[in-house]
Amino acid sequence: MPGTDEIDDAELALAGGGERLEQLERAISVLEAFNRERSSLSLSEVAQLTGITRAAARRILLTLRALGHVRSDGRRFSLTPKVLNLGWGYFASLSISEIAQPIMQEVVTATEGSCSMAVLDGPDIVYVARVHTPRMMTIGGSVGSRLPASATAAGRNLLAGLDDAALDAYLADEPLEQYTRRTITDPELFRAELRTIRDQGWAIVDQELEIGLRAISVPVRGHDGQITSALSVSSNSARVSLLEIRRRSLPALQEAAATISTALLRSGH
Repeated sequence: MPGTDEIDDAELALAGGGERLEQLERAISVLEAFNRERSSLSLSEVAQLTGITRAAARRILLTLRALGHVRSDGRRFSLTPKVLNLGWGYFASLSISEIAQPIMQEVVTATEGSCSMAVLDGPDIVYVARVHTPRMMTIGGSVGSRLPASATAAGRNLLAGLDDAALDAYLADEPLEQYTRRTITDPELFRAELRTIRDQGWAIVDQELEIGLRAISVPVRGHDGQITSALSVSSNSARVSLLEIRRRSLPALQEAAATISTALLRSGH
């Protein structure tokens, strides 16, 4: 007799019939309608692709948006990084982590700093892969951890990739919080910093999130050339000067970002 947490063959057979949850199936079909070629869909397109009614597609999309898994500009819908939470164990072990971490490990060996890959999610960056140096910083964290985008090198690379309207909306919604005496909190100075980052192709943040922590970051681009994530190296300011972090870490990061971009493209991500 199976235990209460076990599902026997008879129950599995029932799941193929009347015990399936139709609404759950529809919600999953809506999520699966999005892919690299269909990253943005209208309500009509979702209904057509999934074979469900517009009314049902609308309810599901609005629910997913309320949960933070979908965003909308009023007419079209797209997935957010939060959707990764639905299958993070598999994702972390078989996709970005599997592809990026060996390359990031080479960066850690070359620079002796911690290496991270992050994506933008609202006002924060979310780590999707991390390789720590044995010399841990106070700002640690693991895959899935969040930090404010405005005060991190990875976050500024990602913000620099936004168009003017998206950046205006970000600054309108998210006041620039001061974390240390070095943190840039003036919106115009912040915009100027992002323009510099956009032009030079990399960002460096010196003790703006935490005294003693400095980091340098480069963007990782997708098949369309758009910034999809950012790769960064963080170090202790007492051990690594600004000149040294740029001299040692920037070339290693640029090479790693190019390799990861190519690997992700070839793997279909």
